[in-house]
Amino acid sequence: MKRMLFIMFAILLVISGCGRVVEDDLVQPEEEGETEVSIIPSHAVEESQYKILLPYRPSAARGAITNQVANRVDIDELEEGLRRHSVSVFSPEKYVFEEGQYLTTDKIYELIDSLNPEIKDPANKKDHEENPRVFSHILEHNFLERKDNRVELVGISIGIALKSVYRFQTETGGPYYYEEISLREMKREGERIAQAVLKEIRSMDELRDIPVMIALFREAEQSSPVPGSFIQKTVVEGGQTEIGKWEPINEENVLFPSNEAKEKYPNDAQKMKAFSDKVAQYFPNFVGVVGRGFYVDKELSKLSIEIPIEFYGKGEVIGFTQYAYGLVKEIFGTHFDLEVYIYSSDGPESLIFRDAGEEEPGVHIFN
Repeated sequence: MKRMLFIMFAILLVISGCGRVVEDDLVQPEEEGETEVSIIPSHAVEESQYKILLPYRPSAARGAITNQVANRVDIDELEEGLRRHSVSVFSPEKYVFEEGQYLTTDKIYELIDSLNPEIKDPANKKDHEENPRVFSHILEHNFLERKDNRVELVGISIGIALKSVYRFQTETGGPYYYEEISLREMKREGERIAQAVLKEIRSMDELRDIPVMIALFREAEQSSPVPGSFIQKTVVEGGQTEIGKWEPINEENVLFPSNEAKEKYPNDAQKMKAFSDKVAQYFPNFVGVVGRGFYVDKELSKLSIEIPIEFYGKGEVIGFTQYAYGLVKEIFGTHFDLEVYIYSSDGPESLIFRDAGEEEPGVHIFN
C-alpha cells in the first residue's frame, strides 16, 4: 500500500541478430532473426511485488479470463493471488514478471472443453446436476531471470479456477439452475485437471525443464461482493511430469457486515459495527459502510473499507476524513493492512491507508 510514484522510460529498437535486448544490453531470446530492446525497471512499487519487463507483452490468452470467470472480484483475486503465492517460489528479488506467453486462448478453451464433463443432453436438468462443469479457466504467469546478457524463462505459475456453484440453463431464455459444488468434489476435480494441464505444459519443448507452481482457486458465487480464495498449491520441479504432494492454503475473504463475519470473526465484526455506527453519527446522509476482510490462517491480514457519502464541499471532505482517521486509530489494531476508501457520486474523495505494524495511517485527499 505504500504510495510510490516512479517514471519508467522504455526504448524499442529493432536490429539484426537474435534475442530481446534489455536494460544494460540484456537479451532475451525470441523469434529467430529478431532482437527487441526492453527494460527491466530499477524499482518495484513494493518490495513484495515483481518488476515487470517492458515493453509490456500481453498474455497469449488476453481477454479469455473475462469470458470464463463471471465475477469481477474473482478475476482480480485470481490474478493478484496467483502473484502473491508465486512469491514464495519465485522470489521478486531475483525474478521478473511477465504475463503468460505459452497457453493461448484457443489452447485454454480446448483444455476447458476436454476436461469438463460432457453434457449429453443440455435440455436435461439431471444431466447437468450429475455432470457439473466445474473447470472455468487457466491463468498463466511467467518468471524471468537475468543471466549474463539475457533474461530467460525460469518459472511458471498456473492458477486453475473452479466453480463453487455451477449455474446452468436447460433452454435458451429459460430459468437458471444452481448446483453447489462441495469443497471435496472441487479438490478432486481440480487435482485431476491440474495433472492434465501439467501434461500439456510438458508437451512443449521450451517448458519441459521449467519449474511449475500450480494453485487451485475456488470461485465465489457469481453475485458475491467478495471473491473466492485459493485452497491449495503444489510445485513441480523442472523435468517432472507428475504432481506430488499438495500444500493446503487457508485463506478466505469475508464481507462486513454479514452473518458469516459474525459467526466466524465476532471480534472483527463488532469493531466494524462500532466504526460504522460512529460514521453514521457524523453524517445524516450516510448510507452504510462495507468492508472486506482477507484472512490467512484465520488471522486478519487486510481490511478494505468503502464509505459512500454525498459531499458538498472540499471542507466537508477534509473534515470527515479527519474524523474517520481518528476512528481508525481508536478502533482498529495495527497487525493488518488497512485501507479506507471514501467516495461520492463524483468519484473518489479521500483514502486512508496503513501497512501492518505501522502506528500512523497515511491520508490522501483527491483533488
